[in-house]
Parts: sequence; structure tokens; C-alpha cells
Amino acid sequence: MNLLQNIQELPKIEKMVIMEFLWKDLFEENDELESPEWHKNALTETEERVEYGREEMIGWAEAKRRLRESFE
Repeated sequence: MNLLQNIQELPKIEKMVIMEFLWKDLFEENDELESPEWHKNALTETEERVEYGREEMIGWAEAKRRLRESFE
């Protein structure tokens, strides 16, 4: 059995402990992660759409509401 299968079989609380450990471990590393070029391009495109009024900025609560409605 491989590691991922073992994790899938764990109770939810143990999965959450592992997840918290992994996040903490990842963020404590001093290595800075370089953003991929496609991500930089996507952010630049979004900034341009906002600047020219072609992109609506909304808050996180509104975004979640809209997403939930789209799946109903």
C-alpha cells in the first residue's frame, strides 16, 4: 500500500493533523518559491482588465455566494 492510500484510510482528524504539519513545514522553509510565468501573466491580464473597467472586483463573501449559487 502506498502513502496516499494509507492517508486516505486515516480518520479525518488525523488527516487534518498531517495537513497542518505539512503546511507549517512548507511555510517554515526559507526557500522562496518562484511564481511560474503563466501565473504572472494571468495576474497582469487581470490587473489590466480591472484598470480598464472590464473586470469587477468583489469581496470574498460575495465570491463564495456566487460560486455556491452556480452549483445549485
